Formats: sequence, C-alpha cells, structure tokens
Amino acid sequence: MSALIDERALSKLRWRCRRGLLENDLFVERFFEANAGRITERQADGMLALMDLPDNDLLDLLLRRKEPEGELARDDVIEVLHLMRTPIATEIAPEQQRDDDRGPTRARPVETSPASTPLRH
Repeated sequence: MSALIDERALSKLRWRCRRGLLENDLFVERFFEANAGRITERQADGMLALMDLPDNDLLDLLLRRKEPEGELARDDVIEVLHLMRTPIATEIAPEQQRDDDRGPTRARPVETSPASTPLRH
C-alpha cells in the first residue's frame, strides 16, 4: 500500500491541479474535499498524470465521454479518475425529507391556472 502524502505535498498537489476550465475545477475541488486527508502517493501520481492533459481532454474523461488510453491506462490514473467521478454522498435527516422530494432531476407536478381564451370579435 502506498504511503499518504503529507500536508506540504497536498498543498503542492492542490496548486498543480488548478485548471482553466470551471467544470474541471469543480471535479478537482470535490475530489480534494472528499479525500484531502487520505490521498496516497500513488493517487497523487495518478492525479498529476491527469493534470498533464489539456482541459477538454480531462473533461471528456471526467464526464465519461472517453476512457483512459495509452499511457493513461494505468491503475493509479484509473483509481483517481474513479474517485473524481464519484459523487459525494450527502445524507438528509428523515425530518428534512419531504414526501414529494424526488431529487433534483425528477419531474415534479406544477400547478397551473387554465389558459385564458382569446376574445373573438
């Protein structure tokens, strides 16, 4: 098993992972929020390999439009990519849940008033 990186290495890794594309930054920040205290040297190496990619190529990997190929088809890269793609689980207390809460991507009924009919002359 690979050793954990120290605070200095984590700080350097965070700095190296700054991206020019907001969408990539969101994935990167979520990764660090979820894993900051337990990133291994192997994962740091995988992350650095991903950061060598142009922004659009990285985004294609993060959005699963492509899978790692060639030199990127390594275990460390695949592991980090999996961690970056995994959404952070958020738990909602039962008292905060509503019966009609079906999540942000579910359709909800919308109450509408009947359309007014145009007047004919």
